[in-house]
Amino acid sequence: MTRIAVIAGSTRPNRNARTVADWVHEHAQDRADAQFDLVDIADQHLPLLDEPMPPAMGQYSKEHTRAWAEKIASYDGFVFVTPEYNHSVPAALKNAVDYLYAEWNNKSIGFVSYGSAGGTRAVEAWRLIAAELQMADVRAQVFLPFGSEFDDDFAFTPTEDAAGALQAVFDQVVAWAEALAPLRSRP
Repeated sequence: MTRIAVIAGSTRPNRNARTVADWVHEHAQDRADAQFDLVDIADQHLPLLDEPMPPAMGQYSKEHTRAWAEKIASYDGFVFVTPEYNHSVPAALKNAVDYLYAEWNNKSIGFVSYGSAGGTRAVEAWRLIAAELQMADVRAQVFLPFGSEFDDDFAFTPTEDAAGALQAVFDQVVAWAEALAPLRSRP
């Protein structure tokens, strides 16, 4: 069965990433076309990139990198739940991505983003990064602006429109993950 990871992309105290990722994961459980798992980068305990060799070499010397590589390699696609920090991607998620290379290749990726502008600028940056990692980013996106999807205390309060948009992300991520399977099975 196709396996998709929903990745909570922030480690910040009082973050919204886990709450939003839990919401994404909960909606994914109604689907029968893929298995969706929640992966929280805060649980991975990855220090600032500390591998001596470039990730494209695949020569991981640290146990935390090998464990992270094994986890990511087991998935066919991803839904990144990403905040937007300073008009770009969160450092913790970028660090986690930068640890690996081949483990991301030929897999699909979709985005659920949040922030003052719904996280759209972070997603635009992620699309460039995904291309470098040979990932297929899908067109559908869920963007969650603070003004409509969060209350005055920044507690997540998703609308029905957001939930509807989420299904299109799932559809496209699963379809592309399946379409890319022949590329992942090549030696």
